[in-house]
Amino acid sequence: MKYKRLTKEQFEALHQEFANFLASQSIDKKEWDEIKSNKPEVAEQELDVFSDLIWEGVLTNAQFLEHFSKNHIFLFHCQQDFIQSMVIKSLITHVDFLTKDGLQWLSENLFTDTVEIHMGKKNYETERNTAIFDLITQGAILSDGQLYIQINTIIQS
Repeated sequence: MKYKRLTKEQFEALHQEFANFLASQSIDKKEWDEIKSNKPEVAEQELDVFSDLIWEGVLTNAQFLEHFSKNHIFLFHCQQDFIQSMVIKSLITHVDFLTKDGLQWLSENLFTDTVEIHMGKKNYETERNTAIFDLITQGAILSDGQLYIQINTIIQS
């Protein structure tokens, strides 16, 4: 398995896609139930293959990631050959970016001397999708990139 198995909730949400996946292998509901009962290791392999297919699609299409912590916001723009990062750090230790008040404080103080913004660019050390998956397993989430784009536009002006 290249990534990780989808959760039960994710499988339930992708029920139709999983049924289509099984159908593409000429496995119908009756046969799937039989495999689960009599060959659980084969069923496990099918779940893993399907999970990897879903992850591969999601990661291939991923463009932006965000990771919020108490005093830092990590924003990533995932290009084809490299990843650009923007790290926003509060120098005021009581500010908490995990709260609405903390984000409000950030919007009011973004370009003051109480906030540091560091930009970076790095080639992927591993295959692109694996690198993005590693960031997700460390707590990053997929994003529409709105925050990254807004701040980057202001910085570039």
